[in-house]
Amino acid sequence: MSSRDSAPTEEEAFYIQCRAAYLSVFKSSLANISSKQQLCHVLQQAGRNPSQATLNKYWTQRAPKLNFDDFCEILKNEKKTDEKELLKAFRKLDINHDGYISHSELEKALSNRGDTMTTEEINAIFSLADINKDGKLDYTEFCRLFVSTVEQCQAAAVEKLEADAKLKRQNFGSQFSSPPKSLGASSAENQALETSRSDADSTVKKESRSSSRTSSARSRRSSLSNAITMTSSSKISRVQEPSNLQDWQHSFVKGCFFVEDDGRISSLQYQLHLPQTTDVRLTIQPVSLSNRPDKSDWLSTDTALFVMTAGENKEESTLVCFTESKDGEKYVWRGELNAGTYHLLPFSSGCRLKKSNKKTTSFHEPKELVYRTDTGELDLSRELREVLSDVFEIIDMDGNGLISLDEYNFFELRASGEKCDKDAWAVCKENFDMMNDQLTRQGFMELHLMEATEKDGDPTDLWLTLEAMGFNRMLELLEACPFQIDIFCESARPQLHPICLDSAAKLLHQAVHKSITAKAQAKPLRGTDNVFIHTYKGDHRISSLITNKTNQKVTIHVNNEQSRNCCSSRGMSVFAVEIPARTKMVCHHVLPLNEKQDWIYNCTESILPGI
Repeated sequence: MSSRDSAPTEEEAFYIQCRAAYLSVFKSSLANISSKQQLCHVLQQAGRNPSQATLNKYWTQRAPKLNFDDFCEILKNEKKTDEKELLKAFRKLDINHDGYISHSELEKALSNRGDTMTTEEINAIFSLADINKDGKLDYTEFCRLFVSTVEQCQAAAVEKLEADAKLKRQNFGSQFSSPPKSLGASSAENQALETSRSDADSTVKKESRSSSRTSSARSRRSSLSNAITMTSSSKISRVQEPSNLQDWQHSFVKGCFFVEDDGRISSLQYQLHLPQTTDVRLTIQPVSLSNRPDKSDWLSTDTALFVMTAGENKEESTLVCFTESKDGEKYVWRGELNAGTYHLLPFSSGCRLKKSNKKTTSFHEPKELVYRTDTGELDLSRELREVLSDVFEIIDMDGNGLISLDEYNFFELRASGEKCDKDAWAVCKENFDMMNDQLTRQGFMELHLMEATEKDGDPTDLWLTLEAMGFNRMLELLEACPFQIDIFCESARPQLHPICLDSAAKLLHQAVHKSITAKAQAKPLRGTDNVFIHTYKGDHRISSLITNKTNQKVTIHVNNEQSRNCCSSRGMSVFAVEIPARTKMVCHHVLPLNEKQDWIYNCTESILPGI
């Protein structure tokens, strides 16, 4: 996020191309792709030449609609049509190697290979491609003209975007505002949206509006500018531990954040029981794994822990506190908690933990998972054993070096969506190494070796398991972040255990919303009475929330281009969010790119008229 006048970065140029292609087909970047034909058209506008197999890969029953953010992800994975690749394909058809392809050669290739075409379609293509009208296709010249035409179309789309002020304002979709059900949004998230409608009125207090007006063209519509200078974390004093902390009662649990297919970040939730009122110190932090101590990129991931009361029903849960302070990699809260039961909700903003770009690893051969020994028997590769050992550490939530049935079911639900019942666990006990009715690390390896053997060495299921746990085909952990929660109590023994709540996403939405509205003053957008911005400023994170109290949806244009040393959970500095009637929604979270330097958050929010 910067106001530099220099050329755009590679990432910025990529999103400009995405936006230009999308707005060549749709009126707004908030519109959805609603058919396979539309997907094909917009990909072609972006310089791709998708086959039916490519379209079927992205257009599935699970995803009957795709939005702009999905389109950007597809473009990251699909290469542009390249002149060298085209020439290579044509040369395979050139039987005489004379640089030309006859009509019969082209017809044979297009009617028998890949996405077959009709005679009429082939004749039409040949008619256009026979540049010299000599009955032969000069494919070298054709490839050059084809790629040149694609580039000219893309350049024209970008020029149109830059020249059209209305299109320019419609920069991006809203990937984290309301994920489409088709891409995996849970019912709990949809429930959270309904809840935010009901309590939007009760959380916003109307304030007087500023009479000052900006001098830019944007002053003609509703807008609000917010500039905050933040001090680097190296200049912030460390949180002091109690001098007698070693004498306090201690309990801990491990967990893991996972990046879902639609970009959401999920994790298990936890329950804390305190038998009596006591002074408490809570911490949450990313943790490394034994097999990759020097590869732990996720250690820079921000974490937080929200504490809510465990009411008889979800509506009665209230936010008690959350970890605002930071001590090294630990996020900390200290205070007094009354006796009772609490929900602990882990959170990460998504600024540093995102969906990885699969394109960067597509040129590398995937790691070997299984092999045959000299005796012809199957065995797990050394690399796979190391990764399975890491997975074992992640799911060993109590850190005792063994996997209980509950811990194993966390893994099974993550990997396959199914649970292991007690009868199946008894079978595991008969076949794999166990101790105290729990699976050992060796038993965990034996279990996966048996699965590989049953598949005769086919690694497909193993890859599905590893990808579900956040590993890519190079066996790098890029879409997950292991963490640890520690609870210290001065005068009570804390009881801490993981739970899987149906309302987990809803509770976390509630907690994040309330943490922002409780700490941040509501400011109305200039020229409006019923659209408010809350900007939470912590020591290490800024979060923005928009409340729409009107009876119709509003679209907010957000511009962070003047910010310095910042990264956003949106992954972009200019975007738009659509807020349904009578709801509130997190606009974005912002962290410093470099925590050792000061950073400036400078954001302007504006209502876009009638998109």
